[in-house]
Amino acid sequence: MVTRQLGRAAGEAAAAAAAAGSRAHSTAPIPSKSSRKGKKVNVLYDSLEGGIAEKEETDSKRLKWEPGNWRQQLENIREMRRNKDAPVMRYQVLLSLMLSSQTKDQVTSAAMLRLREHGLTVDNVLQTDDVTLGQLIYPVGFWKNKVKYIKQTTAILKQQYGSDIPSTVKELVNLPGVGPKMAHLVMDIAWNNVTGIGVDTHVHRISNRLKWVKKETKTPEETRVALEDWLPRDLWSEINWLLVGFGQQICLPVTPRCRECLNRHICPAAKRC
Repeated sequence: MVTRQLGRAAGEAAAAAAAAGSRAHSTAPIPSKSSRKGKKVNVLYDSLEGGIAEKEETDSKRLKWEPGNWRQQLENIREMRRNKDAPVMRYQVLLSLMLSSQTKDQVTSAAMLRLREHGLTVDNVLQTDDVTLGQLIYPVGFWKNKVKYIKQTTAILKQQYGSDIPSTVKELVNLPGVGPKMAHLVMDIAWNNVTGIGVDTHVHRISNRLKWVKKETKTPEETRVALEDWLPRDLWSEINWLLVGFGQQICLPVTPRCRECLNRHICPAAKRC
């Protein structure tokens, strides 16, 4: 009797549990189609992200070696060299400009290359005899005079400026073979200090042709003063190399190429071409 009662109670409990489970299962929300789709998308994204991460890790292992902090080191070196503060560099700028007077750029460049290969420092130039120095810079214009000027100027730099170059226009023009045009260019290029416009024969000629001077000027120095009177100062550094290149290729001293010039309709001198 007792056994049958216990069996009946167990059966009723199991039935109640089954019924409860059935009701719970029947009342549980059925995932919507969009929800099921969302889960699939998430699984897909997880799979893709895992694949991308694995690929990036593999690619990073394939990259060649590079030293640590090199980018910051390079930037620091750029900052330290920004003002071209090495005396040997400024000396080379000065000599390059001394050689460039009355000389084509290609000839100047070749002479500078030979000088650098020989050793273009104050001490080495002073130890080089005049014949060898002449052979190194030939065929720049007036090369014999420039040998003399280079030797004299280099000796002054050694004795008075600690193998560096002067940092003012006034001191630069006192060096043998250095004129105002050269001095202003040296100040700009070597010292990063724009003190005036570098006016050579090209700048002088073109400024007069374009009537960039109030009245015709006779010398490059007169042209420099006339240009600086009105030309915005932030253009003083750029104007030299612009007009020099323009004068070498289009606005030639003789038979300028006016037909190729974009200024031919507004140039006062174009009518004579």
